Amino acid sequence: MIQQFIELGQGYGDVYELIELIDTNKHRFHQAFIFTATTDEGSNVASLAVAFKPTGDSKFMPIYICREGIPYNEEKLAQRITIFTEAVNAVNRKPVTVELKHSSAFEEPALFYQHIIGILRMNNYLPQL
Repeated sequence: MIQQFIELGQGYGDVYELIELIDTNKHRFHQAFIFTATTDEGSNVASLAVAFKPTGDSKFMPIYICREGIPYNEEKLAQRITIFTEAVNAVNRKPVTVELKHSSAFEEPALFYQHIIGILRMNNYLPQL
């Protein structure tokens, strides 16, 4: 199975696009994630992501992500996180929160995404190969 991240942007419109993907692909929904990280400056940020099951006989599992563009405070969640969580709840699921290293700790985004896929497989959030 090929699991690959597809990066959307970091703004409000991109989060609404992610929500629309959830709504129109309810039958393929696998899992939603809120990835949290701390920047080098010490601020906390969040990434929102959704994994969908492969279509038909395909072995491709897309994971759409809005990477690290949302300030994260556990006591007062940003509106983008709230609307994302509500969209996931609408399909009778809950997003999984996972704490990660910030993407700046990696030489390139591809290595960051491979790191995340390994963590998600190890914790059985994504199917093994």
